[in-house]
Amino acid sequence: MQDTDRMKTQDKSYLGWKGTLLVCFLLFLLGAGVIALIFSTEPTPSRSSASRETAMLVQVTKASKGDYKPVIEVMGTVTPAREIVLSPRVSGRVVQLSEEFTPGGEVKEGQRLVRIDPEDYRNALVERKSELRQAKSDMQIERGKQEVARSDYEALDKVLPPEKRVLMLRKPQMNSTLARVEFARAAVEQAKLELRRTSIEAPFDAHILSRNVNLGSQVSVGDNLARLVGVDTYWVEATVPVSKLKRLSFPRDKGEKGSKVRIRDRAAWEEGQFREGRLYKLVASLEDRTRMARVLITVNDPLALENQQKPAMLIGAYVQARIQGGELEDVVRLSRDYVRKGDTAWVMKQGKLEIRDLDIAFRDKENAYIKAGLGDGEKVVTTNLTTVVEGSKLRLKNSN
Repeated sequence: MQDTDRMKTQDKSYLGWKGTLLVCFLLFLLGAGVIALIFSTEPTPSRSSASRETAMLVQVTKASKGDYKPVIEVMGTVTPAREIVLSPRVSGRVVQLSEEFTPGGEVKEGQRLVRIDPEDYRNALVERKSELRQAKSDMQIERGKQEVARSDYEALDKVLPPEKRVLMLRKPQMNSTLARVEFARAAVEQAKLELRRTSIEAPFDAHILSRNVNLGSQVSVGDNLARLVGVDTYWVEATVPVSKLKRLSFPRDKGEKGSKVRIRDRAAWEEGQFREGRLYKLVASLEDRTRMARVLITVNDPLALENQQKPAMLIGAYVQARIQGGELEDVVRLSRDYVRKGDTAWVMKQGKLEIRDLDIAFRDKENAYIKAGLGDGEKVVTTNLTTVVEGSKLRLKNSN
């Protein structure tokens, strides 16, 4: 009984496998028929006897020849043209400070900033004057003695050798008293000088960057009292590619002016604000890392004290400087975007593409200045083409 059931189960499995295989075969036949139908209905391609060339749509700009002044854009750091560490030349206790003598303060040339206790120096001056009067008195006494010696020598009525005559007339003694008078007079002048030095004044119109002294401080010769910078002029120290130096102008004489410079501090100033300066000096050494030339640009009234409408410059700020280069005559100015690989330009002439080799005299950040290769009024293709073949047909996008 069990064997019979097992045989029936095997027969059912066999019949199920055959049914699955049959269904798969029928699906295969159906798919093959559909594919054959698709290929049988596909249109037959035909080939024209001649290819038809279509002109490429382009945009152009007209080349304009003239005289131009290129702009060289560089970056630089603002530094003071004049900077000092204010130090005393005498020692003592600070008894007075100017109200403007504080970080951020503005002081005028000759304005007293610090006063050191002058009493000791006044007393020293009195002593030196007393010593001078004593020396002068000694000199008067010696002159009297010299007159007595001269009378004695004349009464002697005898000619003495020169060395003895000098001693008898007391000339060495007179020279000694004269020396003491001169020494005492110099001591008085030195005491006056030291008394004046108790008043420390601004050496020029200055801005106070830092102050290291207060009332009651005891200072010594050479101590760092404050750091001052001049307010008349700041420098911008910038680096310029050596290849562009030939287009820059530096003053050689006192009356000459260097190339104009427009300065922008993008981080601190509002849009449209700038300061004007001039190229001042070419530093005779290259920058260590970039091997670029170092130049100095002068800016007058950097803190805008005379014209408060202008933005003030900050020492240490990293600024943009646009230097106006020397004039280039009879050249074509073309955007650098339209100068193609290998210093070429694409020109549309009589509806066809021409590839021109360019002789570029100078490049700035935005433009190239071309001596040869482009004529005035020629149409330069500004569209980026995927296929560039000499003689290809072109047509303007706004034409029908």
